[in-house]
Amino acid sequence: MTDTVSRSTLTVSSCLAGFVEAEALPGTGIEAGAFWAGVADMFARFAPENRRLLGVRDDLQARMDAWHRGRSGAPHDGAASEAFLREIGYLVEEPAPFAIGTRNVDAEVATLAGPQLVVPSLNARFVLNAANARWGSLYDALYGTDALGDLPPPGPFDAARGARVVARAKAFLDEAVPLAEGRWADLGDPHGGIAIRDPGQYVGHSERGRLFRHNGLHIEVVFDRDHPIGRDDPSGIADVVLESALSTIVDLEDSVAAVDAADKVAAYRNWLGLMRGDLVETFDKGGRTLTRSLAPDREFTAPDGTTVTLPGRSLLFVRNVGHLMTTPAVQLADGSDAPEGILDAIVTALVAMHDLKGQGRFRNSRAGSIYIVKPKMHGPEECAFTNALFDAVEDLLGLERHTIKVGVMDEERRTSANLAACIHAVRDRIVFINTGFLDRTGDEIHTAMQAGPVVRKGDIKAAAWIAAYEARNVAIGLACGLDGKAQIGKGMWAAPDRMADMLDQKAAHPKTGANTAWTPSPTAATLHALHYHQTDVFALREAIAARPVPGLGDLLTPPLANGANWSETEIAEELDNNAQGLLGYVVRWIDQGVGCSKVPDIHDVGLMEDRATLRISSQHMANWLLHGVCTAEQVDSAMLRMAAKVDAQNAADPLYHPMAPDPAASLAFQAARALVFDGVDQPNGYTEPLLHAFRLRAKEGRKSRV
Repeated sequence: MTDTVSRSTLTVSSCLAGFVEAEALPGTGIEAGAFWAGVADMFARFAPENRRLLGVRDDLQARMDAWHRGRSGAPHDGAASEAFLREIGYLVEEPAPFAIGTRNVDAEVATLAGPQLVVPSLNARFVLNAANARWGSLYDALYGTDALGDLPPPGPFDAARGARVVARAKAFLDEAVPLAEGRWADLGDPHGGIAIRDPGQYVGHSERGRLFRHNGLHIEVVFDRDHPIGRDDPSGIADVVLESALSTIVDLEDSVAAVDAADKVAAYRNWLGLMRGDLVETFDKGGRTLTRSLAPDREFTAPDGTTVTLPGRSLLFVRNVGHLMTTPAVQLADGSDAPEGILDAIVTALVAMHDLKGQGRFRNSRAGSIYIVKPKMHGPEECAFTNALFDAVEDLLGLERHTIKVGVMDEERRTSANLAACIHAVRDRIVFINTGFLDRTGDEIHTAMQAGPVVRKGDIKAAAWIAAYEARNVAIGLACGLDGKAQIGKGMWAAPDRMADMLDQKAAHPKTGANTAWTPSPTAATLHALHYHQTDVFALREAIAARPVPGLGDLLTPPLANGANWSETEIAEELDNNAQGLLGYVVRWIDQGVGCSKVPDIHDVGLMEDRATLRISSQHMANWLLHGVCTAEQVDSAMLRMAAKVDAQNAADPLYHPMAPDPAASLAFQAARALVFDGVDQPNGYTEPLLHAFRLRAKEGRKSRV
């Protein structure tokens, strides 16, 4: 840092200090001097423990590596492996049966089931889109995607496709809100009233709409004879609007490239704008200047004449970074960079006080809670550390105990294997457990790095540990009393352009007993909402909870190749696939600071990628290199071939810097290569240390050219 100020015993970036003192603190009742003194005390208390816990990770990995090397060539022995993991403290004793004690939780988390969005905090436009995705047009979602099996033809409105959309939407209404007699397609003039089979589903009306509720989610049928669609509809229906993204995670972690104080402040400022309700973004679209802001609440008149007010926006979580990284935004008394996760906890909670105090245009949490998702925790001791950290933040800010809630990402092997103990460590503030396949797979590979070569990446999805992981997450969550108090979630659908496939495949998520799952866009959220009308999640849970919790055997079985003899063609295909995905994401991260975007895969299919993509791809190639499945020359050859392909895929981007013409001069190419060739030595296989280092070099290079 070159532009800093002293605050208590800390050296703080001027832009961060300015943001905190001029924007975040005013209105909270907290004086700046007392705040910084408290922050300094927190770092003095928690930074050493943070470092110790990271040392535990390294020690456990070193002992597992040595154990696997000592058994080189021997088949996996589940009993011996489990005994060893218990001996070294990787596995802990299960807690006695318990139920979480979380209180003051909003309905979107505790008692409703519906889609969830994850959005990069650095992009104000995306953040606003996601926050406003609480309500979505089913007509638009069906018309503009391949949800009906094909894409709309180019050009003006296609009446035939419009008719198919209307028919599909009315068929949905027949299922979710059946009429007392007949079908919605045959409904006549609605002014005489609409008789539905279950009158209890009717919530109220607005000037143009009738509001219904099914499986806890609202459905608005819009009537408008002046609308182009409503004009030709037998009953004047112009749209069917679904309650869609019940919640949204505003992400400071895997979907952003935040490597310095300026980046962190930009993310914090967007979070503040959401909490105050004054975030606005102006942008150009199709030659028009548009301004986007937060949507207001929606009001309806109930049958008894009272007003029904429904939130116009998703309930917002904020995802902090994990325990690994430090940030140059704050330096401690000894000159070292501060743990980034501690800074995130302090600042994001401080910002959320504006919501708690009702100082913004809208309320986020009507229950009076702050929702923080904590990723990449390894086991119950790290969860307990987070709990103590949040205690301290509450004390610093004068908040009641357990005001800050925690969402636990079940995306590391040691957390999956000790999930009940992890939940127990945060049992009075937990509001969320969620599986994350890509990060979890990356950790699976790294944990078993020395055990032998792993199967091809596509085959990992069929491995026994995956099924055990997904089933255990729900079963343990229910056994620990999350039902009615917290979310149980499932992961992302990564292909935003393939909505027909999503409608087919993601219907499975509610059937697991999970009451939320991630979607890549507001449109996808609207379509995924259909699944929660098809399946009453909460009605399934009693039966699911009665099933035995899958044991540890399958979960702890690594996806090893067990002597597979791949052809040269198969090896080349696998390397190309990994290298293309790696480069396609890294080049935007390093050169442009884009942490989440739709990245074309090797088949030119756009996939919504974040940093977890790099972890699995780089770890997979590092594993094959280590065990001699491929050579360094083969990896380099694949990287060069795929650099040319990625260059071609991004040829229309004026901000893009090609890699293939001069790989040695491309920081992005060098970063991707380092992720592979240094992958074995990266802490738990994480990509952040290398990415941050290369991105800082790129930013410094840009400054030097200005």
